[in-house]
Amino acid sequence: MKLIFRYILNHFLSTYISLFLVLFGIVSMVFFIQLARLTSSIEISFLDLLKLYGFMLPRILIFTLPISFFIALALTLFRLSKENESIVLFTLGFSPKILARFFLQIAGFVSALMLFIALVMVPIVFELQDNFITFKKTQVQFNYKTGEFGQKFLNWIVFIEKQENNTYQNIIMYHPKSQEGDKEQLIIAKQALAQRNEHGFAFKLLEGKMYNFENDGNVFMGEFDTFIVNTQINDGDLTIKKFYEYWNDIHTNKKRAQEFVIYVTIALFPLASALFALSFGIVTYRYEKGFIYFGMFGVVSVYFGLLSVFYTPPFLACTVIFFCTFIASVLCFKKMILSRY
Repeated sequence: MKLIFRYILNHFLSTYISLFLVLFGIVSMVFFIQLARLTSSIEISFLDLLKLYGFMLPRILIFTLPISFFIALALTLFRLSKENESIVLFTLGFSPKILARFFLQIAGFVSALMLFIALVMVPIVFELQDNFITFKKTQVQFNYKTGEFGQKFLNWIVFIEKQENNTYQNIIMYHPKSQEGDKEQLIIAKQALAQRNEHGFAFKLLEGKMYNFENDGNVFMGEFDTFIVNTQINDGDLTIKKFYEYWNDIHTNKKRAQEFVIYVTIALFPLASALFALSFGIVTYRYEKGFIYFGMFGVVSVYFGLLSVFYTPPFLACTVIFFCTFIASVLCFKKMILSRY
């Protein structure tokens, strides 16, 4: 019996590792694009980039490891069925119940590991990432070229016509509307001084005009002799919250509730879908050849569709999605496998 389990497990691991590496690389590219947005207003080295990527590793694992487990398990059993090895095992008395119990234990371990990453590691790395970016913003160096458009400093787009010593001449600063509630702002000044301190930068603008573009379409304009544009960042509190404090507001914060449901339900996906993988993977290849791909796509689509729609109340949403999927997998396994083998 141990030799049989070892043989099946070796096939599963070889399929799982190759599939996981492919998905890991694809998802990593997506997160690298997010890194490009995060680092658009800060200066970082290659080591800093690796550190930010390390902060994203827990989330990458959550989105790749559970899906890889489900697909690899289904494909492994389908390959064994294609070569008639699973049929031979069942003919010799190896029960599908034993196989199901074996992989449910592995799926339970994987889901437990993913839950730890989702509930403990993700809040910690979120705090570390935010603190790291905040700290880097305080270390930014003002070193822009004159006469060039599109240069960005924090939330401002800056244009400088020329520079004389430490004074900037004819400066234009534009603050776009980045989110709801923000106002577009435009500042035009004859001179500007960049004032550096331990917390960041501030601009001292001389002889200029400021335009505020309201949401109702009105424009307000004011003139000034001296105006300070505060772009400083307060880095006085870079402490890391406890992981459970991160989830304190899931009942009042819509975004936090969505995060909780997404991470927890994806973490539970291996356990919820393991019997589906067995149901689709164990076939009589002579008569069943293409249902496995339709079945895998259907399970992934329905499961991820549910977790993206239902997120309130968060605990109830996670419980219902998981148990409904798990019960459906048990019924499917009994009908498709236990009734035949």
